[in-house]
Amino acid sequence: MGKGRMEAFTDGVIAIIITIMVLEVKVPQGADVAALQASLPVFLAYVLSYINVGIFWNNHHHMLHATERIDGRVLWANLFLLFWLSLVPFVIRWMGETGLTALPTAAYGVVLAMAAIGYTLLQGAIVACSGRTSTLAAAVGSDLKGKLSLGIYIAAIPLAFVSPWIAAALYVVVALIWFVPDRRIESVVKP
Repeated sequence: MGKGRMEAFTDGVIAIIITIMVLEVKVPQGADVAALQASLPVFLAYVLSYINVGIFWNNHHHMLHATERIDGRVLWANLFLLFWLSLVPFVIRWMGETGLTALPTAAYGVVLAMAAIGYTLLQGAIVACSGRTSTLAAAVGSDLKGKLSLGIYIAAIPLAFVSPWIAAALYVVVALIWFVPDRRIESVVKP
């Protein structure tokens, strides 16, 4: 089956996720620098989450560009990914209301790790549908970058109970790893 409807649906869901995230950002409770500083942690959580959702969307777009066909497994894997991404606004709101505390920070890591697993499952389902000699299979190879990212997310979850700041720093590290668009797909896909 064609991939157009899945791509359009994904774009719509991600647009809604980003809209919900920005609506959750509250304005400062005053008109001075102290009020602005009090809102800074929530704003930074929003920025990191916006970047993370954007990274998933960007790589999803590249992955579908290298995809010839999809099937039912691909659709379900895509829904699994979108489910976890849809929880990002919930966890950043929780972090915003409680501060950078252990459980909400760990929950943020769980959501990101599960989204990474969802992306990996989607990638695997597309390769299974298209074949081991497909463009996508050639592009991702052993997917060291994806495995490293997932490992960092998983390590950050228990570290949030040691220091939420360490976990947050690890979430930033993963975002930095992926901030430069993944060139693996671009290198094998012909325009």
